Amino acid sequence: MLPRSIRGRLTALVTLLALLLLVPTGIAEAVIGRQAVANGIWLEVRRQAGMTAASVRAGRQAAVLQPRVDGVHLVQVVDAGHRVVNASPKAAGLPPLSSVRPPAGNPERDVESCLPHLGCLRVAALRVAPGADSPVVYAGRPAASVRPFEAFGQFFGLQEGVLTILAAWATWKVTGRTLRPVEEIRADLAAIGGDDISSRVPEPSGQDEIARLARTVNGTLSRIEEAKHGTERVLMRQRQFVADASHELRTPLAGLRAELEEAQMHPRETDLPELLSNALFDVDRLEAIIADLLLLARVDSIGESERTRVDLSELVAGAAMRRLGRLPVRVTTEPGVHVTVVRSQVARVVANLLDNAQRHARRSVEVHVKRDRATAVLLVMDDGPGIPAAHRDRIFERFTRLDTARSRDHGGTGLGLAIARDVAMAHDGTLTACESPSGGACFILRLPLDDPAN
Repeated sequence: MLPRSIRGRLTALVTLLALLLLVPTGIAEAVIGRQAVANGIWLEVRRQAGMTAASVRAGRQAAVLQPRVDGVHLVQVVDAGHRVVNASPKAAGLPPLSSVRPPAGNPERDVESCLPHLGCLRVAALRVAPGADSPVVYAGRPAASVRPFEAFGQFFGLQEGVLTILAAWATWKVTGRTLRPVEEIRADLAAIGGDDISSRVPEPSGQDEIARLARTVNGTLSRIEEAKHGTERVLMRQRQFVADASHELRTPLAGLRAELEEAQMHPRETDLPELLSNALFDVDRLEAIIADLLLLARVDSIGESERTRVDLSELVAGAAMRRLGRLPVRVTTEPGVHVTVVRSQVARVVANLLDNAQRHARRSVEVHVKRDRATAVLLVMDDGPGIPAAHRDRIFERFTRLDTARSRDHGGTGLGLAIARDVAMAHDGTLTACESPSGGACFILRLPLDDPAN
């Protein structure tokens, strides 16, 4: 059964791989090393047998053979009757080291022989001459000389076991140290509650995967926090909007109800035409507020398919012509200032700005349409009392009226400038307020040009 943790799985995997690599390698090295030592012994005894046979053939053998190869101390010359005719000091008095006599066709043989008091030997048997009466030289060495290497092989096996244990321990420690930041990230994430997501997980130094994971987690937490705050701001704005809308709708409704109740209580003292005129005024006001609320709700939901190419200069000139009966409106436009917009919405913006300017102007209103690089610019200026600098952002809030525009006769629904700015922003534009050269108010609408290259 595999361990449940990544740390345990990696340790088990590394241990298994170490065993699969080290154990066969150790066995192979032990076998090859043993074989190499054995081959070295055979080569030594063969060499000694060859040198002794050469001396016998040359007739130079001494009364007592003196081995010339280190480690090979057992040398005998045995005649055809299987009698030892000469031997080295350590082989003197011993029976023949082997009973094997190599044939003439294969004069050299490697033989393993076991003798009392000597144990097992590795013996090279070499026929001196091809004749039937040729003596045979035996050179031998104890097979026990391989045992030291066997001990070394056992030590090497123990070393491989220790290496396997060390590999497992090192993997366990390194993996634990590597995964510790992941555990810290997990613990910190588990501690973060839904009410407070301002906490962040620790970010390790460097550019490895865990550091990038920590930065990604913190980035995600930041975006969630921003989205939460943004949602809270939207909800607050919606609550405020609903409260303001309820208040604005309640005012004309309360006035209408009061007039109707008074007329019901005193029918003979009621001037019916005046009552109807006041009631219609309040109904018109309610209708205007509801229409503006519906337009505000639809500003951000207009799709790209509803946008068309519009000549802003012609649109502004037409809107100004329809308002010539109030105050003089001087219009200056550049030809062919095209924008891609929802025509009805931008027309409403232009109408709101012109109505606002004519409502507060003393003698005249000036309107300019021009290009400014890749932007279409509409300026609407009046010579009225102007807007204090401290209120130039607040006037774009919904249901906001300054003191100079709070009267029942002059005040609008309180949504005109809010609608104008929302429409501008929905078309990737801006609407700002400033002071006109005459000291009155100046509104600047900027929209992206449809053909900035022209």
